[in-house]
Amino acid sequence: MNKIAKALTIAGSDSGGGAGILADIKTFQELEVFGMSAITAITAQNTLGVQGVYPLSVEAVQQQIKSIGEDIGTDALKTGMLFSSEIIQVVAEQIKHYQWRNVVVDPVMIAKGGASLLQREAIEALKKDLLPLATVITPNIPEAELLTGITIKRLADRQKAAQYLWDLGVAHVVIKGGHGEGELVDLLFDGKEFTEYRSERIQTKNTHGTGCTFAAAVTAELAKGREVKEAVQVAKDFIQAAVENQIEVGHGHGPTNHWAYRREKMKKHR
Repeated sequence: MNKIAKALTIAGSDSGGGAGILADIKTFQELEVFGMSAITAITAQNTLGVQGVYPLSVEAVQQQIKSIGEDIGTDALKTGMLFSSEIIQVVAEQIKHYQWRNVVVDPVMIAKGGASLLQREAIEALKKDLLPLATVITPNIPEAELLTGITIKRLADRQKAAQYLWDLGVAHVVIKGGHGEGELVDLLFDGKEFTEYRSERIQTKNTHGTGCTFAAAVTAELAKGREVKEAVQVAKDFIQAAVENQIEVGHGHGPTNHWAYRREKMKKHR
């Protein structure tokens, strides 16, 4: 029997289906990884915005993770919306307790519509407790600015911010370029060298959940045993296909197309 690659997402749910836990599980499935979840908060949201955020208790988050750790285990995990410093601390404790590796941190702070998804005081807990455990962190430009205090306008600013985050103990830093201008460039820093992943920028409003999906794809590939550089490349290709092959859902910022990458691969192999 072939070993099944397993991935765990610790994040908030999105009732609209475009981001958070739902985007993660869809991505894991499309990349042929067995997906599991520990929900940190329930959000009432759709393509028009976030209408409500209802965090779960610290005990509920802890018990979900323990249920996975004591039975199934995981080959990789990602964190998304963690909401509070207390949840961040218990997540970090559980990662250390089970000695889990391949930890991808997507520092979810602000929803696409501008709603805050992380309490201000939780930022320090994220930096102190969770980032030293991270194999990869995947902030977009606004998130990188909040984490580092560095205003990012040019590629050199992103390099400076990546160095700052690496100094906090993160093994690999990916600062995404979706909020930049011109050609879309995602920047990876491993402590020694910078790697640029370039792609055409697609003009569309249907980008809800791109950050969650990208980080989930990295997580899935790490679970399957890929090195970080390869995992980031697959994630880049996955999200590019998901944005290029648009689907129309809702009346605002619509979700990405999670099945596009698989369909493109199937076409190439015909």
